[in-house]
Amino acid sequence: MRYVSTRGAAPVLDFGDALLAGLADDGGLYVPEAWPVLGSGGNGDYAETAVEVMSPYLAGSIGEDDFAAMVADAYATFDAPDVVPMVELSDGIHLLELFHGPTLAFKDIALQLVGRLFDHELERRGARVTIVGATSGDTGSAAIEACRDRDNMDVVILHPAGRVSDVQRRQMTTVMAPNVHNVAIDGTFDDCQDMVKAMFADVGFRDRVGLSAVNSINWARVMAQIVYYVVAAERLGGRRSPVAFAVPTGNFGNVFAGHAARSSGLAVSQLVVGSNTNDVLTQFFRDGTMRIDGVVPTTSPSMDIQISSNLERLLFELLDRDGAGVAEHLDGFRSSGSFRLDPVLHAALADGWAGARFDDDAVCRCIEAEFELSGVLLDPHSAVGVLAARACRRDPSVPMVALATAHPAKFPDAVADATGIRPPLPERLADLHQRPERLTPLPNDLAVVQQFVEAHRRVV
Repeated sequence: MRYVSTRGAAPVLDFGDALLAGLADDGGLYVPEAWPVLGSGGNGDYAETAVEVMSPYLAGSIGEDDFAAMVADAYATFDAPDVVPMVELSDGIHLLELFHGPTLAFKDIALQLVGRLFDHELERRGARVTIVGATSGDTGSAAIEACRDRDNMDVVILHPAGRVSDVQRRQMTTVMAPNVHNVAIDGTFDDCQDMVKAMFADVGFRDRVGLSAVNSINWARVMAQIVYYVVAAERLGGRRSPVAFAVPTGNFGNVFAGHAARSSGLAVSQLVVGSNTNDVLTQFFRDGTMRIDGVVPTTSPSMDIQISSNLERLLFELLDRDGAGVAEHLDGFRSSGSFRLDPVLHAALADGWAGARFDDDAVCRCIEAEFELSGVLLDPHSAVGVLAARACRRDPSVPMVALATAHPAKFPDAVADATGIRPPLPERLADLHQRPERLTPLPNDLAVVQQFVEAHRRVV
């Protein structure tokens, strides 16, 4: 499988090169040259389906036996034997629990595997990298857990100071591995993300430090997330039976994986995007516009985002893979702060996509009501997904799956405000609040952060 940039001006790469590159040289995101065709089999076994679904994306780079061993090793770290359990809510909505990995968030599903893919590729090449990532809460801890103590990787994670939950922060800052560094930026997640993109655009810096990324700009992250859409469909009637999904999203990577599954032949009738008050994605699907406004802090901080990086991948698809057209649209958006999709292109989204916005009050009521009706505790992000599923479901005969993206114990204050119950952390994390922290506060200044990265990478 070969990979092309969404902006059309970067070299075409194989999987291993795209994995290590992260962001393309032209500032775009890598996507497969063509979507593989999904077979009709599958019995809901996660590891088996994972190997089958992802192998075409790795063709020519990693042997199937080696890959199968990585998959088995990655998902052995999960508490749930079936990796992503599914429960039914009070009104027949299916809740797919994606939070049973080491850091209690859906990011583990991809990153436990991506860390092993990096190890394999770096060992094969005798190379090392410096991974720099931006997080709105969950990506950072999942990336750290996947990459900690690895000799050929250094990891620097940027998060917006004071804008992640205490649990999210501590899951990052209490890891004392020598290759892990946490930076609290005086700004928003978008500021952090912009700095990461700027570092990739600085060719000299990128080459000096061996820069790479494991957040959702890296195709491997999205690839690994395709699997749970396929597994959910297998458990509900098969890959060729219609199924709908509702996804709480901020950076659009999670729901784009659903689009990838549909593009490969999964019978996804509807993809619903759930937003909190920071509703740039809902605006996009409702009327084809995007507008940069200030980020509003909410009880679902991982979705407090204005610029959704992975929307670029969908735009590439909508523009019939015209990289120059994508670059033109995004340059205009950056310069003006607003964007309007051509009405014809927007109309093309109507059948398969929908979006809905919910504020903190609605989220709180949802958490309370669902606990009373079904006994299920939802975290605020998952509650947005459930609300979106109910608001936008078009056909009651088609199973609707809402993705539960985080364990409720990651957001105990919000859950307690809604239900009076403060969900405990799992036993392996019970002492999290007593562990010492290590982080470095830095200003929202690219040069300062770059100096930090250079000073803290290990040189062998």
